[in-house]
Amino acid sequence: MPQIIDLCATSDIELEDVIRVDREGQSFAVYHAPGGKFYVTSGLCTHEAVHLAGGLVMGHIIECPKHNGRFDYRTGEAKGVPACVNLRIFPVTLAGGRVTIALS
Repeated sequence: MPQIIDLCATSDIELEDVIRVDREGQSFAVYHAPGGKFYVTSGLCTHEAVHLAGGLVMGHIIECPKHNGRFDYRTGEAKGVPACVNLRIFPVTLAGGRVTIALS
């Protein structure tokens, strides 16, 4: 049975921004996308395990603050070297103004 993880309030994240949330021994990156949707990925860059929340959000792309690897945070797809391994993504549920995910 999936474990529901409450990450944050929708109001905790500015539009077109990202925040870091640590829960259950994992780091997550929570994004507030253009158009108001929310997305969640693993919080660490797949290149050198740097926290993505310190990076730059441009449209639907997160750029790692260390070596400028880029990912589409909607799909997790690596979009720019040196990142070549995709990010893990998590389905988001919004309820009562909260962002939650289900961990298997």
